[in-house]
Amino acid sequence: MKALCRDLGTMEYAACWKLQQELFDALLARKRSGATAGSGTRKADCATPADEGAKSGRERLLAGETNSDKEDEAVVGQVLLVEHPPVYTLGKSGHAENLLVSREALEAVGAQFFHIDRGGDITFHGPGQLVCYPILDLERIGIGLREYIDALEEAVIRTVACYGIAAGRIHGASGVWIEPESRRPRKICAIGVRSSRYVTMHGFALNVSTDLGWFSRINPCGFTDRGVASIASETGTTPDMEEVKALVVKLLSEELNVEIYK
Repeated sequence: MKALCRDLGTMEYAACWKLQQELFDALLARKRSGATAGSGTRKADCATPADEGAKSGRERLLAGETNSDKEDEAVVGQVLLVEHPPVYTLGKSGHAENLLVSREALEAVGAQFFHIDRGGDITFHGPGQLVCYPILDLERIGIGLREYIDALEEAVIRTVACYGIAAGRIHGASGVWIEPESRRPRKICAIGVRSSRYVTMHGFALNVSTDLGWFSRINPCGFTDRGVASIASETGTTPDMEEVKALVVKLLSEELNVEIYK
């Protein structure tokens, strides 16, 4: 199984959300049509050469298709890496009161706000934070949603361990935490996922060298008794973002048992 990795650099949240939705819809449409059936039988096999030629390169990229049938059968989706300009996002089941300032106050400091369709409550995305959006068909990978979230968490736990940070989980609270059993644990990575027919979108946000002051305007993930952390705040050094990306891709690939390639 393979997934294409796309490093988007810095991208506005709205544009990235639109791209995610396009990739998600295309993968879901192929699945509904039988093009990604687990048996490897693809409806596209019955297409004429003219039908295949009618697809644009963008359509094939959105659908995760490649230039050969054998490669196409192995592709289970895409993984997007991105940093966003300052933005706050509230999940579909989140509570608006966890935004502690007005929308006008956010605009005054150059931040945007979106109410979105992932799980979870409110969080922040911004410079120095690595956001990873896997758009994957979990059924083809052979795992369920709980196993998938566990894999995301474990990849991040292993990533921060490379910087000497011991992190873990808190039962009933998704994400990756520093000192999870202490009276005031600190979240270093937030996770929020949407899925339909085992196709995923959204993902996780790892604080690498994020200015943690941005989180003072919210109750992060809806919690009032827990803090936030970054690799930089825990180690006192600023890690190289490209190095962190490479580690995340390598370890996520191992946890999902999927080759993530560029």
